[in-house]
Amino acid sequence: MIQFEKFTLGNGLRVIVHEDHSTPMAVMNIMYDVGARDEEPGKTGFAHLFEHLMFGGSVNVEDFEAPLQMAGGENNAYTSNDVTNYYIQLPAENLETAFWLESDRMLSLAFDEKSLEVQRKVVCEEFKEHYLNKPYGDVWFKLREMAYKKHPYAWMTIGKELSHIEEAKLEDVKKFFFKHYRPVNAIMVVAGNVNVAEVKALAEKWFGDIPAGEKYERSIPAEPEQTAPRRQDVHADVPLDAFYKCWHMSSRLEHGYYVTDLITEVLGGGGSSRLFQALVKEKKLFSSIECYHFGTIDRGLVAIEGKLIKGVRMEDAEKAVTEELEKLTRDGITDKELTKIKNKTEASIAFEDMSVLTRANNLAFYELLGDAALFNTDRDKYFAVTADDILQYSRTIFNENNSNTLCYYSNN
Repeated sequence: MIQFEKFTLGNGLRVIVHEDHSTPMAVMNIMYDVGARDEEPGKTGFAHLFEHLMFGGSVNVEDFEAPLQMAGGENNAYTSNDVTNYYIQLPAENLETAFWLESDRMLSLAFDEKSLEVQRKVVCEEFKEHYLNKPYGDVWFKLREMAYKKHPYAWMTIGKELSHIEEAKLEDVKKFFFKHYRPVNAIMVVAGNVNVAEVKALAEKWFGDIPAGEKYERSIPAEPEQTAPRRQDVHADVPLDAFYKCWHMSSRLEHGYYVTDLITEVLGGGGSSRLFQALVKEKKLFSSIECYHFGTIDRGLVAIEGKLIKGVRMEDAEKAVTEELEKLTRDGITDKELTKIKNKTEASIAFEDMSVLTRANNLAFYELLGDAALFNTDRDKYFAVTADDILQYSRTIFNENNSNTLCYYSNN
């Protein structure tokens, strides 16, 4: 059970304090309620571009890194389809440095053509290196477009097309910032060797005067239920044939999310999982195979992907995957298997809880979902899953009409 206290500033900034006096460190985590799903179809990649721009300096602080390093701190950020998150970890006695830096870039980020050009170049290079020029780099561009016809999960966080980043105008970027990066759309978690009174005082001092901004009201089209299988073949200069298949699953707060999370453990949770044992070790059809999901807030995707052993026919590999799924949807799992995956999940939750940084990030995310207290009920939600749930949900998910298949053939 993670203890915390919450309060809200007059400008709408939600603040969560988690005291842990066993560490000399403090963490400041700021999560903005904006991700790639909030972009326009013709202007994608903005949330991720913005993550980079936030490190380009503010009106008052040209170099974000130097004062932070002098305070013994480190920082980073990430963008997903759902959220944008920034975090700083530093010795607790220097906590005010984090308040100064984060409040300054929230209030007065430096918008100029030079900063935009620098970060645009960085993001374009990342796009080319990881997605355009990397073997299999375009897989999820193709699969997302295949799986989503209405919902903006149809594009990657990096953006739908390189041209969207290349052509981003300073005015567009500014507009995006003032729409989303406001106190009323942000959650701040301060964790570690801190106390509530100190955090309240610092929050009021550094963030209290920042204009609230308008609360962003999301209006995202729901993805219609998929009623027929979709598939695509790709031929490219990659080292091995690869097989990818994904299915729509429940959204983050539904019971089905927890069931599906456990299903991915049964099928793809490491060396003892069903797919690895049957298709890598026994049948020797794949050199590697995984089953995972994206953990998205709205209805997401659960996927199986594997690299084929050279000489194995795609038809045989796909048939073997189908057979494993049929076993699951016909027979379900044993109580022993269920206990094992629940224990493994509990252990991974406990391991994550050991890090103050992870706790801070999780508290912010659950607050964004509706209430930070949800964090403390996750374990119970996994333990409420029954073997029958796994049987029924696997039948719903792994319905062929709900599937999207990509067969990736090597030209070599």
